[in-house]
Amino acid sequence: MVGRLIRFVFQCILAFLVLSVALVLLYKWVPVPVTATMLMDPNGMTKDWTPLSRIDRTMVAAAIAAEDGKFCSHNGFDRQAIERAIERNARGGRIRGGSTISQQTAKNVFLWQGGGYLRKGLEAWFTVLIESVWGKRRIMEVYLNVAETGIGTYGVEAGAQRYFKHSAAHLTRSEAARMAAALPLPKKRSVISPSGFTRRYGNTISARVRAVGRDGLDSCVYE
Repeated sequence: MVGRLIRFVFQCILAFLVLSVALVLLYKWVPVPVTATMLMDPNGMTKDWTPLSRIDRTMVAAAIAAEDGKFCSHNGFDRQAIERAIERNARGGRIRGGSTISQQTAKNVFLWQGGGYLRKGLEAWFTVLIESVWGKRRIMEVYLNVAETGIGTYGVEAGAQRYFKHSAAHLTRSEAARMAAALPLPKKRSVISPSGFTRRYGNTISARVRAVGRDGLDSCVYE
C-alpha cells in the first residue's frame, strides 16, 4: 500500500514537471490564450494580444520603472526587494510583496491569485523556467499582454484602447506611467483623471521613465 502511494506521488510529480516544461516551451512561441485570472473574472475579459514590436517602448520603460527596476540584471528574483518586504511585513501593517516582473508573469500565466506557500513555491519554479527558456524580451511581452489593466481588461493594448482610445503602439510618457501606476490594483486605481496616491505615483513613474532609457535598464528587452 505504501509503495503504491509513493509510486502514485512520484508519477504525479513527474507528470507535473513534464506538463509545466511543455507549457513553457509552447508559450515561448505561442500567445497565451487565457489565464486562470481571466477565466475567474466575474466581469468577463477584454484582451488583444499584441507583439512587443507593436507596443510603445515607453510602456516597457514605465513597467520597469514601476514594478522592477532590476528587471535586466536579476535572474528572476530580486533578493534585496524580498528581504525588504519581509522586514516591512514583520513590522505589521499592509502586506507588501517583493515580486519581480518575472515572478508576476509566472503567477499570471500559470497559477492563480492569492498567497500560500504552495503557490509561492510553484511561482518560483515557473519563474526559473521562464527565465531559462523565454528570456527577458519574451517575459516582458507576455507580462504586458496578460497583466490586468482594468476591470475585465487584460494587456496594455486593451488598456490603451479602453482609456485613451488608441493603440499601445503610440503611448505618451504620461499615458504609460498612468497605466503602470494602476497595474498593482487596476480595479481600484483610476487611469483616467487619477487623484491622490495614484496621481503622485504616476508622476513619479513618469520621471523615472527617462532614467530607464538613460541608464539602459530596458536594454535586455531590446538587445
